Amino acid sequence: MKIAVFTKNRTNPAYDAARLGADRAAQRLGAQTLHFVPAKGDDPDEQSALIDRALAMRPHAFVFAPVHATRVNAAIERIHASGIPLFGFVNPIPVGRCVAYVGSDDYRLGFEIAQYLFAHLEGRGRVLLVSGPEASVTSIARMRAFHDAAAKNPGITIAGICMGDYRRDKARDSVGQWLVAHDGVEGCIAANDVMALGAADALRAAGRKATVVGVNAIPEAIEAIKHGDMLATADFNAMRMAYLATECAVRHLRGEPVPARIELPVQIVDRSNCHLWDLPFEQRPISTLEETLA
Repeated sequence: MKIAVFTKNRTNPAYDAARLGADRAAQRLGAQTLHFVPAKGDDPDEQSALIDRALAMRPHAFVFAPVHATRVNAAIERIHASGIPLFGFVNPIPVGRCVAYVGSDDYRLGFEIAQYLFAHLEGRGRVLLVSGPEASVTSIARMRAFHDAAAKNPGITIAGICMGDYRRDKARDSVGQWLVAHDGVEGCIAANDVMALGAADALRAAGRKATVVGVNAIPEAIEAIKHGDMLATADFNAMRMAYLATECAVRHLRGEPVPARIELPVQIVDRSNCHLWDLPFEQRPISTLEETLA
């Protein structure tokens, strides 16, 4: 049983974890994963070409995270036309229907981590935002949530927005340039942990201090929380999403019923509970489909 697994890039550790999650599910259930990742991260043209390459191999199912909200639609339609079942994770499938989708509410993740920071700042302060790629569905929802949370806190001012493209080096450079041209800030919210770490790098290099939060709960962020370089993160568990999507694919192929949608809960990770996440991805426990639904 061959499962074609599509992730967005090799630069974001969350997608390393997603590939690992798919592999762990396939190994447990006696299936084989075939991984398809754009060499140029988040490239819709390349992901479309990879879909055609996978279709020629006739896998039994697709486990798929689209790199763009619209620009892969024609290729996704070719999956539907092939009759091969499609299972989504991280971002909803934008066209047609998939058998099952596993994700998190990105707006809630963003809103809750922003509110956590604002509470820590006692509702007062200037805050810098760091955005992911302009067309990223996850970043769009999280950035909207950051703005909405700030609007509910009159003492919070959005001091600026830096583009980090979900990369540590890009976020470090972007935030560093912003800090040269502007007064300091009390807080920084990044749409993922890689960018939060880049922002922390920039603040440290500039000799500035600000409280930093992110989203993902990657191992590097857990280390940063332990050492005081980040305040908190929100767990966006791409490994668990890919694991469950792959398990749904295998169970569907066996003729077993699977839920059409699974939404993982929002969990804030800070120094009080980060020990629960303080493991490499390979050693982190993953709830099975049965355990998740229970």
